[in-house]
Amino acid sequence: MFHKLLWAGLSFSLCSLSFAQKTFTIKGTVINAQTQSPIVGATIIGEGLFAVSSNDGAFTLKNVSEGFHTFKVTHLGYTPEFFDLEVNGNSEKVIVALKESNTVLEEVELLGKTKEKLAKEQPLVTVEASKEFMEANRENSLMQTLSKIPGVSAINIGSGQSKPVIRGLGFNRVAVVQNGIKHEAQQWGSDHGLEIDQYGIETIQIIKGSASLLYGSDAIAGVVNIKPSAAPLENSFSGEVNLLGETNNNLFGVSTGIQARKEEWFYRGRLTFRDYGDYKVPTDKINYENYIFELHENHLRNTAGMEANASFSVGYIADNIKSETFFSNVYAKNGFFANAHGLEVRTSRIDYDSSTRDVDLPYHKVNHFKITNNTIITANRRTWYVETGFQNNHREEHSEPVPHGYMPKPNDSKEREFHKNTFSLNIRDAFQMNKEHIIQSGVNLEFQQNTIDGWGFLIPEFNRFTAGAFAYNQFEINPNLHVQAGLRYDFGFIDTKAYFDWYPSIRINEDGSMSSIYLQRAQDKRLDFGNVSASVGLSYIQNNTTYKINIGKSFRMPLANELASDGVNYHMYRYERGNLDLDAEETYQLDIDIDHTVKQFSVGISPFVNLFDNFIYLNPTPNYFETLQIYEYTQSKVFRMGGEVRASTTVFHDLQLDASVEYVYSRQTSGAKKGFTLPFSPPLSTLFSASYQFKKFLFFEKPQLIVDYRITAAQDEIVPPEEKTAGFQVLNLSVMSHFNMMKSNAQLRLKLNNVLDTKYFNHTSFYRLIDVPEAGRNISLSLTISF
Repeated sequence: MFHKLLWAGLSFSLCSLSFAQKTFTIKGTVINAQTQSPIVGATIIGEGLFAVSSNDGAFTLKNVSEGFHTFKVTHLGYTPEFFDLEVNGNSEKVIVALKESNTVLEEVELLGKTKEKLAKEQPLVTVEASKEFMEANRENSLMQTLSKIPGVSAINIGSGQSKPVIRGLGFNRVAVVQNGIKHEAQQWGSDHGLEIDQYGIETIQIIKGSASLLYGSDAIAGVVNIKPSAAPLENSFSGEVNLLGETNNNLFGVSTGIQARKEEWFYRGRLTFRDYGDYKVPTDKINYENYIFELHENHLRNTAGMEANASFSVGYIADNIKSETFFSNVYAKNGFFANAHGLEVRTSRIDYDSSTRDVDLPYHKVNHFKITNNTIITANRRTWYVETGFQNNHREEHSEPVPHGYMPKPNDSKEREFHKNTFSLNIRDAFQMNKEHIIQSGVNLEFQQNTIDGWGFLIPEFNRFTAGAFAYNQFEINPNLHVQAGLRYDFGFIDTKAYFDWYPSIRINEDGSMSSIYLQRAQDKRLDFGNVSASVGLSYIQNNTTYKINIGKSFRMPLANELASDGVNYHMYRYERGNLDLDAEETYQLDIDIDHTVKQFSVGISPFVNLFDNFIYLNPTPNYFETLQIYEYTQSKVFRMGGEVRASTTVFHDLQLDASVEYVYSRQTSGAKKGFTLPFSPPLSTLFSASYQFKKFLFFEKPQLIVDYRITAAQDEIVPPEEKTAGFQVLNLSVMSHFNMMKSNAQLRLKLNNVLDTKYFNHTSFYRLIDVPEAGRNISLSLTISF
């Protein structure tokens, strides 16, 4: 129901743009009074009306009512100009001439630092993905979009979902932070994606390596930090419409967003809708454990889905305070490949090939509702940051109701339901003692409440609470040498609830008799955890070279599935059992980053060394439950190392060449899998990119051609039941350009993925476990219109 209302609202908003053309419209031009040249970026303000002059000085005021109006025209460096206008439908084009102002400014001392300078002074290894990067590399999911960043990859779940992986670690070892609040869903599941709308994001910061000092548990491998967008300019209104189409899964998507601001108050809003069919792979059959699954016209049956998202925020800015409250709702419904969930298609009566766009059983649907507030208060040399949040994640997994073992046939298809509420509070105080020292301290509080339903049990209901206090000092020894050191303590508990099967099972007693009992899968249990995190880092800038080194200790609390799971996970074809004796994970990591950048060339290297005292993993056992192998959570010591190498150069001014290499080596040094690597370990990978900027062509402004060529080595280092994955090479092409469309700036992007329709396997893909290759050739066309 929600997505239908959203689609209706979106259609209405788009239609309203065309209806606005029937009202009175004022057109004009702003010019320099002395040179008669057009002025770009001049603001034209009337009562309830606003416009900004374009590259040729032109502006348009729409929806102007009949009568007399007064307008003010301003631009930096010019004297403001007022003009009166009678609007009656016969108004002529307005020409406004601004005179240059001769204001004499007193001497000003600039004490601020650029974002690039601040990033160099920060010892952590970070990478920022800008809005331009997002637009140029946008794929079907957020993490697929970011996977071009060295050291960042994704666990793909079909064509519309993915999970973040940083240097070979994912799931709850990577914290995803949006507007200062950690995104909390059911990210422990291999088949659970990331419920975040990637449209409208301006900047994402990737932190590689231990970041528990700032973010607490779950940031043991890194952070995907989605930063709040910059506030709109005063007296401004702007927006954009994004249209997207793809051939591989017949996707259609539209996303429209607006933002506006008067003086102190501003708002933003966005609606996104995406609908897609079954995606195609470059094969007509799949061979899994001697079962051959024929594919109809290469479609991976029942992988269609849809996504409907809405967000709104309202903010206030004054001299010493900025506050913004965000509301967002992300809804998705996706089918699972019919041969992946218990292999139902061999016995199912569902005609999975009747349509490529329907979503049959098995499928899942998830709704993530979020309210967050960011408030920044400044006074003298102190700045307080207060972040609060509430999240509700409601997830349902449906499959065909069939009997399993002693379980009779269920009455409905709802196999599992998870309902999770999360309350968050972050408070941070940044105190600038003097020019050299900035001391920051704060607390993080989070409470989770997770309830379950459905006829299939995997994890119990639980409550989880974490609290952390930290402090660190960033001080400047000299303008080129900066040190950051900090300490943090966290306390948390997880309280699991008892669970009994809803059906009786037959139990054989010691005397040989049989009895019928309701098996207990989980018990009432509270477990407490406490840990210390620490970090010390140094950044040294020498001319065009920046050296960084950071040593840190991080931790992660065990999750409910690791502690208390006891059920069949049909998505992963196994029986999973938790371990209440698990300790919190602890890791020590050394990160180094060396970057040399000059005007035409840059090169960098980012090696790391990582030691786990007690890494938690799911270990296969020789025992079985109803023909499914039992996996149990256990712990072992792990050694990891690796890093990234990157290089970029500009040739002939219009040609830019980029190359990157990423590699992760890991070994379990104790436990049942001593000598093995870790699951989902990405292989050695290299990406070559070439970008050429053409001159103006027809009405296209500086069209750009981008060629990406990725070479991935074979992954022979595996943990059973993983299979070895052969190496592959994939070629992608894209062309993008800006142009003017009805006085608005527009961007057109044409992309061709997997140009040669190569059949290859991604070792970190969810469907790799049943030998499903990656998607075949895909042509995508996107159009972004800014207004």
